[in-house]
Amino acid sequence: MTLVNGLPAHVLLVHIVVVLIPLTALALVTCALWPRAARRLGVLLPAVALVALISVPLTSHAGEWLERHVADDALVRRHTELGDGLLPWALGLFVLAGVVWWAARPAPAPIGQGGGSRRSALPVRIVVGVLSVAVAAGAVVDVYRIGDSGAKAAWHDAYSKSAHGSQGGS
Repeated sequence: MTLVNGLPAHVLLVHIVVVLIPLTALALVTCALWPRAARRLGVLLPAVALVALISVPLTSHAGEWLERHVADDALVRRHTELGDGLLPWALGLFVLAGVVWWAARPAPAPIGQGGGSRRSALPVRIVVGVLSVAVAAGAVVDVYRIGDSGAKAAWHDAYSKSAHGSQGGS
């Protein structure tokens, strides 16, 4: 997908990435540190992470097309280089979301016993929690860096620092 209704698809698809990666990161950390939240969200956590993961290569592909259709510029090249690094973070969010969801599922009760056993031990939950915080932070910082470089590439020399004419009003 390169064009949507005559507009470069990248400038539209990027909004999915900018919303879903931080949202997935926040949900992942919340669910990793608070198992009750993971049970409440259920399969929604890995589902949102999957949509976020799929949106990254779609957006990157559309961005590479757009890069070939704009003037060669160091800021655009920098944005493209940074954008290429988001996929591993998105994959990490998805994998950890799956692990957190799987670990939070209610365990079947052993035969002859009324209560279910915990699927994940405390040390495993701690490791998953630490990994979730680290990957979530890395993904959000990367999205910020990519977005900042994209905004600079798109808007440098594209506006005047002083207003043109009077806009009326008080």
